[in-house]
Amino acid sequence: MKKITYILAVFCLLASSLKAQEEGQIQGEAPEVIEESQVQGIVDKAMADSAYAKGDYASAIAIYEQILATQGESAALYYNLGNSYYKQGNVAESILNLERAALLSPGDSDIRFNLEMAQSKAVDKVEAVGEFFLTSWFVSLRNVFSADQWARGAIAGFILLLFCLAVYIFGKSLMWKKLGFAASIVCLLLTIVANLFASQQKDLLVNRRNAVIMAPSVTAKSTPDAGGTDLFILHEGHKVQIKDQTMKEWYEIQLEDGSIGWVPVESIEVI
Repeated sequence: MKKITYILAVFCLLASSLKAQEEGQIQGEAPEVIEESQVQGIVDKAMADSAYAKGDYASAIAIYEQILATQGESAALYYNLGNSYYKQGNVAESILNLERAALLSPGDSDIRFNLEMAQSKAVDKVEAVGEFFLTSWFVSLRNVFSADQWARGAIAGFILLLFCLAVYIFGKSLMWKKLGFAASIVCLLLTIVANLFASQQKDLLVNRRNAVIMAPSVTAKSTPDAGGTDLFILHEGHKVQIKDQTMKEWYEIQLEDGSIGWVPVESIEVI
């Protein structure tokens, strides 16, 4: 009876891990194309990189934008594009593209560093509401890897779990059975956490709830119309959270300090 229970548990965990692997696939990765298109993409990126190295940032931006439009999202392309805009002094576009790069590759320290540099150039400085330290730690840990990486970790944890269960079930000595049982618990927890983080990273990619102010300045209103009461003013480059997208011409946004207001759709761009 115990062995049957273990087998059922294994099948349940396998289904969960496979689901995480499926959900962990990042939407927007460059699609599979014919070999000639792949070669052309490499050439185009080389041209963009060359233009960037020569200080021709306008040409580099145009090529990077074209590659993204034709071949899909890429953290490396968004990173290079954000750096190109930064060199041109376009803070809003730089932050937008570096945020997109960080969304696709949250554990990349270079992207995070350059994003912080670009954000330091933004006009608005809003004091964020303090978070419980465990929440901050949880988010930091989740952002160490992307959805794909966490999904692969879930699969690896599950395989290790199978091995440890085999040691526990078939071990001939009490010591090995205890060791297999303890290791199984650890692998089970790792698998669950990896599945959870993969699912959350996937949700961040699919349901994008953050945006960047693109207009030089915009006044947030108390209601979704121009006649609403003025609440606060935001400037280009400020990152906001979208709370409500149901209105056609207005988005309800929230700032780091909890302030909420409505801004015109054309004044912001979703990350």
